[in-house]
Amino acid sequence: MKPFREYHLFKILNKHQSSTLPIDALLRNYFRQNKAVGSKDRKEICEILYGMIRWKGLIDHFCEKPINWEKRHAVYMQLNPEEWVSKEDLPLHVGVSFPKHLFDYIHQAYGTEKSINICFESNFQAPTMVRVNQLKISRDTLFEEWKKCYPIKRCEHAPNGIIFNERINFFGLPEFKAGYFEVQDEGSQIIAELLDVKPKQHVLDYCAGSGGKTLAFAPKMQHKGQIYLYDVREHALYEAKKRLKRAGIQNAQILDEKKLKKKGLLKRMDKILLDVPCSGTGTLRRNPDMKWRFSPEMLQRLITEQRKIFDEVLPYLHPNGTILYATCSLLPEENMQQIEYFIKKYSLKLASDPFQSFPSQGGMDGFFAAILKLS
Repeated sequence: MKPFREYHLFKILNKHQSSTLPIDALLRNYFRQNKAVGSKDRKEICEILYGMIRWKGLIDHFCEKPINWEKRHAVYMQLNPEEWVSKEDLPLHVGVSFPKHLFDYIHQAYGTEKSINICFESNFQAPTMVRVNQLKISRDTLFEEWKKCYPIKRCEHAPNGIIFNERINFFGLPEFKAGYFEVQDEGSQIIAELLDVKPKQHVLDYCAGSGGKTLAFAPKMQHKGQIYLYDVREHALYEAKKRLKRAGIQNAQILDEKKLKKKGLLKRMDKILLDVPCSGTGTLRRNPDMKWRFSPEMLQRLITEQRKIFDEVLPYLHPNGTILYATCSLLPEENMQQIEYFIKKYSLKLASDPFQSFPSQGGMDGFFAAILKLS
């Protein structure tokens, strides 16, 4: 009979193998249905499970065939991945535990040394970062309170960011319930800063999701002007509505398709944030299963979808306005190549140099952003 934690670990991994759900959603469902798995058990199960998924490519290289999760687990518990990066007798993509087709895209874009570093860094747990809500409290005030209880430091680039060196139950904190902060990567915070909103402007967050970036830029508007959030996913907008209320943001409204198409909004937006669906290759530290789901066909579908979304949103831009196109991707096909396509098709021009971050130890995830305006 297997030990308790291993029993549940293998059960989850086998479910994951046949599921289309992201691993974090699958874990939430599993633990909700299996209350006997306590918090310490969940923590250890999750650490091992995420490690095995991150390093599956390297593990499988050493695994006796036919491969199963029990054999992978045995290899993983003895594995030191740092020994195998750039080993001459291993293919590069195996050493960094990436599928070959995805590694090839990254390698083509960044060369051998940088691609190895990007992929290797993507295989470790990302730090937890939060953004302080300036409508309710200053970063310094909250930082001084928290440093008495937690090992933390200020983000270097995001003016309202704080980095936690350990994971805690953020959503149970009274400061969270009071709307003092949201969990948000520093790179995502920077993109919201780049939008550079001002009071009295009209701003459209077109692929708003649950409103993370709106929550970040809204305080700069000082309750003046209007923010519009639109997304095809109604459940995400429902979550956004709750978050906006908790944060104390009063000048934002949720749009359905009917409201969006009201004639009064065309050519009215001073700023448009277009955070498009993408491959997520910059956030694989948080979603390691995504790299094993990646395919060239998926990338082509996303490129087509990104162009379609840009087509849809551009008519809402004021002649003197700017549109910020953003992804959490590292791939030029979704980033600069798309910007070049938009510039050529719509006679646009860059308003500033594009932003690109890469996953780094103790640092932010990989994000891209470019600001365009009519030429």
